[in-house]
Amino acid sequence: MDLVQLQRQFVDYKTSLYHEGFLDEQFTQLQELQDENNPDFVVEVVSLFFEDSERLLNELARALEQQNIDYKRIDAHVHQLKGSSSSIGAQRVQKVCIAFRNYCEEQNVEGCLKCLQQVRHEYSLVKTKLESLFQLEQQILTAGGSFPM
Repeated sequence: MDLVQLQRQFVDYKTSLYHEGFLDEQFTQLQELQDENNPDFVVEVVSLFFEDSERLLNELARALEQQNIDYKRIDAHVHQLKGSSSSIGAQRVQKVCIAFRNYCEEQNVEGCLKCLQQVRHEYSLVKTKLESLFQLEQQILTAGGSFPM
């Protein structure tokens, strides 16, 4: 695949992530912070999001398995996940977290378990999509091009 095709594929793929609601304007703002002095900024920030999210999702699963569920603790974890997903523009993860927090407030274990499943699913999707976007960026750079923002 030549450079022009790669760049076109990158633009189309990135556009689809916005149209499908995976990303919002916050991701664009994150990209605008990246420059030649810090060319890996977005990948580094998103990688930290991935690490933090994995930890939070595991903690949420453990907390929901307890005999006496600490909904305040669960809500704090969901609040943190909502904030970090919002900061990178992972819109669909953020939206599930809003519903998750409502179930925490109601102390509804079934709703919380359902939302945990949904947030894991949305997280997995956005992770795969962003990894694919970063691979396309790398292919463009390896081919000697630059990628349009």
